[in-house]
Amino acid sequence: MPDYDKHTCLLVVDIQNDFADPKGALSIAGGEAVVTAANVEIEQASAASALIVYTQDWHPAHTPHFEADGGIWPVHCVQESWGGAFHPQLQVVGPAVRKGTSGQDGYSGFTMRDPVSGDTSATELEQLLRDGQIAKVVLVGLATDHCVLETARDARRLGFETSVLASAVGAVDLQAGDGERALATLRSAGVSVL
Repeated sequence: MPDYDKHTCLLVVDIQNDFADPKGALSIAGGEAVVTAANVEIEQASAASALIVYTQDWHPAHTPHFEADGGIWPVHCVQESWGGAFHPQLQVVGPAVRKGTSGQDGYSGFTMRDPVSGDTSATELEQLLRDGQIAKVVLVGLATDHCVLETARDARRLGFETSVLASAVGAVDLQAGDGERALATLRSAGVSVL
């Protein structure tokens, strides 16, 4: 169980309809259970005066990130759409960092990558954490094998003590076992899997 305090950030990754709802474009098995588990953590983090930040995929209708435009993913989390909205049962009590806003790949909450040039740019997430004097980051959300993986790796790379709550994440599992392999990758990168 994470130990929350004012120097901890609970980072709630991409708990949006397209991932968490069974009708979503990239619905993740068990996504709704992740909403419930995340809400428990949100309540505990709030009670301990921890910072709570949300990430949100926020794509334009056309982007090289999407299969229809040359990428690998079905259209998902389009700006101002039902699929891009946070799951209605998710408690949202902090700021949201939107990624992929100009058509980039937005796997990590900390960086976005241009799918054509490969150039990366920072989101405002690191600055939010630095401004809040955050030392530890706890991640929950979707998906273990993509956005949780990349966000946790970046948090660790940037020097934050980083942990992922295994009971509050869910994997796409394009290949069987991708989620478990992602957690193993995180462990080897110095991320605690709780």
